[in-house]
Amino acid sequence: MRTHITRLLFIAFILSSVSITAQIGNTQNSKTYTIGDIIVTGSTSFGAETVITYSGLRKGQEITVPRTSQSKIAEAVKKLWNSDLFSSINIYISSIEGNVANLEIHLQDLPELKDVKIEGVKKSKFDDIIKDNKLSPGVKVTENLIKTTENYLESTYQKKGFLKANVTITTSEVTDSIDKQRVNMKLNIDKGNKVKVKDIVFNGREKLKAKKLKKAMKNTKKKNPIRIFKRSKYIEADFNEDLVSIIDTYKENGYRDARIISDSLIYNPDNTVSLVINLEEGEKYTYGDIKFLGNTVYTDELLNRILRINKGDTYNGVELKKRIQDETKPDGDDIANLYQNSGYLFSSITPVETSADGNVIDMEIRIIEGKPAYFNKISVVGNDKTNDHVIYREIRTRPGQRYSKADVIRTIRELGQLGFFDAQQIEPNFKNVNANDGTLDMEYSVVERGSSQIELQGGYGGGGFIGTLGLSFNNFSIKDIFKKDAYKPIPMGDGQKLALRLQASRFYQTYSFSFSEPWFGGKKPVSFSTSLSHTKQFLYNPATRNADKDRRFNITGLSVGLAKRLSVPDDYFVLSQAISFQHYDLKNYNTGLFTFGNGSSNNLAYTIGLSRNNTNVDPIYPTGGSNFSVTAKLSLPYSVFNKVDYKALKEERADQLEIQNNTTLSNSTRNDAADRISEIDQERFKWLEFYKVKFNGEWYARVIGDMVLRPKVEFGFLGAYNNDRGVIPFERYFVGGDGMGTYSLDGREAISLRGYPNQSLSSQDGGTIYNKFSLELRYPITLKSQQAKIYALAFLEAGASYDNFRDYNPFALKRSAGFGIRLFMPAFGLLGIDFGHGFDPLPGQAVKHGWETHFIIGQQF
Repeated sequence: MRTHITRLLFIAFILSSVSITAQIGNTQNSKTYTIGDIIVTGSTSFGAETVITYSGLRKGQEITVPRTSQSKIAEAVKKLWNSDLFSSINIYISSIEGNVANLEIHLQDLPELKDVKIEGVKKSKFDDIIKDNKLSPGVKVTENLIKTTENYLESTYQKKGFLKANVTITTSEVTDSIDKQRVNMKLNIDKGNKVKVKDIVFNGREKLKAKKLKKAMKNTKKKNPIRIFKRSKYIEADFNEDLVSIIDTYKENGYRDARIISDSLIYNPDNTVSLVINLEEGEKYTYGDIKFLGNTVYTDELLNRILRINKGDTYNGVELKKRIQDETKPDGDDIANLYQNSGYLFSSITPVETSADGNVIDMEIRIIEGKPAYFNKISVVGNDKTNDHVIYREIRTRPGQRYSKADVIRTIRELGQLGFFDAQQIEPNFKNVNANDGTLDMEYSVVERGSSQIELQGGYGGGGFIGTLGLSFNNFSIKDIFKKDAYKPIPMGDGQKLALRLQASRFYQTYSFSFSEPWFGGKKPVSFSTSLSHTKQFLYNPATRNADKDRRFNITGLSVGLAKRLSVPDDYFVLSQAISFQHYDLKNYNTGLFTFGNGSSNNLAYTIGLSRNNTNVDPIYPTGGSNFSVTAKLSLPYSVFNKVDYKALKEERADQLEIQNNTTLSNSTRNDAADRISEIDQERFKWLEFYKVKFNGEWYARVIGDMVLRPKVEFGFLGAYNNDRGVIPFERYFVGGDGMGTYSLDGREAISLRGYPNQSLSSQDGGTIYNKFSLELRYPITLKSQQAKIYALAFLEAGASYDNFRDYNPFALKRSAGFGIRLFMPAFGLLGIDFGHGFDPLPGQAVKHGWETHFIIGQQF
């Protein structure tokens, strides 16, 4: 009895203490008072009027005593707590006069942070730690802030392999003349040593080899000194992900009942850990009968062709899921996409095991087709500069059209390929989805990026300073060119491209202009393009090391082209055609390149090309698809109708060349022979006669995550219709280096092959045949930033050029390997640097070339 009395007295004491703390003296039930005066006491820097206003209490307001959770006082306390400004809040009734209650709000401010001291890590990490945890001066220091910071830092270091990382945070009061509660904070970070995985042990494993299970663990690897790309650190979240991969591996091999009973982590004396995984493998299963239920749109035969699973096959739960709906491939060949691409947005496909007798699984694929869905409204948001019609003409979804997932995915690709938006941030937003009506609205969200580029560079090369100024407007609007208000700073928004470029040195000047309209006429995707260029080349005088401007070589060029998107075999194909004309004018320009120093040549050619580009999605960093093109550049066969006997000219030239090389003859005789050769070559090349065929093909495939493998093959051939007339000295291939020749005198093509100097792998006059093979492995550093996209790469390359078909050997190649980095900035285009190692000697040398550095501007390999 005494014990019970003691307990009752204790409970009564506690209840009376709570009552005293509340300071609500009147014990009458639910009595109503009117608030009189309100005072603010305690340690706070906030003014009384501010606190009272924020609390919501006011003089003359009625309150109920005792207070409940819904009372005015309780609401005031809640508001003050939600401000995150106070460590203690109490509201008292200080006195009662009749029906009027005077209130006291007693507060204790949270301390503010003054300084942060960090120990245990490098000073270079201080700013990141303070920024990531929002530990700036003046922030209110709460227990939650301290605990959250400790947990964040420990988790961060554990993810880096410091499994025993420990963070301790202490605070100390600041005593100074400032009438505020402030504290200094000290972060003691003990990372410890990195903990590596010494061993991975599987208990209960009999059916699958340990090597196979370890291979399935993509994130957690056993310590191995020869492994470079994957460290053996232990990270709990990654390990848990790997446990799922182990079970998936069992399911892929027929063991659908496999499970992990337990897993444990054992610390070893040498600061490593051993992972022990206890397995229950179960029995191996095979597929039995597979039936489709609920399908009316597609036959069982068609669905079976997509499922590609036959009776008697080893059960593979992972593959079964992918064949029904592959979440990793939005455009995958699976049953869900078959329905989605036919308008059945609301369809669902569920595999159900109906029997597992004798380890044979009978299945039903239950399909709820639902009604077809149709697009109601189509909209675009985020385009601040690009006009709506430029976007809507690329959109494959239309109001009233039946829903197709493939059309949505294709729209995202087409918008990304425009180059006006950040391809990584284009999103389709499903709005107002109504399964009953079978309708939905589609909103495409885009983020504009800078589409104009400026090229401004200078350098020393070829014996003098070379300056370049280039302006490229990739989203130009020519119709607004005379509208003053459109210059912000230039007319933009119609998707046209306008480029101007000037390059000059003491020895040459190049001017070029180009314009293209991707939707010529505005109704169909027919691209119109035109370009105009003019080059002046002055002869270099080796004696004075200056340019002789009385001896020059001018090239003027004009081209007009049309490119049409085809519908067959599919609408990724583009047929392009162009007519180009170049006039080569020589004045007293005698070099080894041309035998005639005074004269001219003309190049009128027709170019036809077929290309297919279905790379996705970002043109800067494609992660899938392919891009190939075949082009043929053809001149007129002048020798068929111009009535010139080129066989006789060939024979005469051979005779004159023999005279010129005969040192026993007089100089005047030999000079006359040289002049005659010049006249013959002028006749041969007055109008250039040739055909030129090129092939380019590249493919993109994900390896792991966003790491991409890109193989590429190239081939080019320059031929002659008439062997007596011969292959022209123009339009030739020059292989080697970065592929960015400073200027082009004779229509030459600079073919990159890293690891060697520019144009060093071709003969002096250039090759008529070349082939090149490359393999590039790319890994993104950052793709999400609007300011820049960066990726690293490693490459293997091999290629060569040949002077004629008799010398052609596709296996006699110059090889190289190396690494580099690419930086894409909207204002400057693609920039980069490569370090290539040439494994073979240059022509005429016997020692391998070695390392070569290449700077890349506005070009992709």
